[in-house]
Amino acid sequence: MSDITTQHWTASDGVDLAFHETGSGRPVILVHGLFSDAHLNWVKFGHAAKLAGAGFRVIMPDLRAHGASGKPHDPASYPKGILGRDLAELVAQLGLGDYDLGGFSLGSRTVVQGVGQGLDPRRAVLAGMGLEGLMGWEQRHRFFIEAFEKFDEALRGDRHWFAIQFMKSQKVDRIATRLLLESNSGVDDAMLAAFAMPTMVLCGADDHDNGSAPALAEALPNARYVEIPGTHTTSVTQKALGDALVGFLTEA
Repeated sequence: MSDITTQHWTASDGVDLAFHETGSGRPVILVHGLFSDAHLNWVKFGHAAKLAGAGFRVIMPDLRAHGASGKPHDPASYPKGILGRDLAELVAQLGLGDYDLGGFSLGSRTVVQGVGQGLDPRRAVLAGMGLEGLMGWEQRHRFFIEAFEKFDEALRGDRHWFAIQFMKSQKVDRIATRLLLESNSGVDDAMLAAFAMPTMVLCGADDHDNGSAPALAEALPNARYVEIPGTHTTSVTQKALGDALVGFLTEA
């Protein structure tokens, strides 16, 4: 897409952060997953273009330690809940008062943190996420720390191998992303209860990486579960993901 623009802004702690934008109309913020970036999750497979074509201003931040955003190696740059804080600051930076908000995987966790910190979108989308991935983050955290430790040694067949290959393909900054992982704070019942807005829990039929998406939908006050084809890795490549986003966000 040639009409993608990239802008930078400075977070309250001085870290340079980037966001990408396309389209005009109603704002929707989309937050990418761990070790990924806005381009891979939202642009490459046409989801942003579909939303722009449906009349949305699509705003896609690169999380700190990812993409075109800063990747500081100072542990002080990664306090607990930093991604939710960055998201809330971006909403304020852009002066958004009426907007939609969605995320994939770690992006969904960031959306939950942001809503828990007071963000109030009209509609919310939690994609690639299940209840256990939010309430039981410690298990996923251990998995990724082990992947870092096996980064240069894991062989095909190791349960960390595919995650490591993805990290290598994305050329992740291992110091920055490991520090970011350590910043993830727990999700509690009060954060889930804050989702009074209509919410779509969107997940691949064979995506069980973050637990049960249907259980997450049941745990939220005003949510429904929508299933698309794919695993955690392949669901973001499916045209059905963009179609589901457009369908949900354009409902009367």
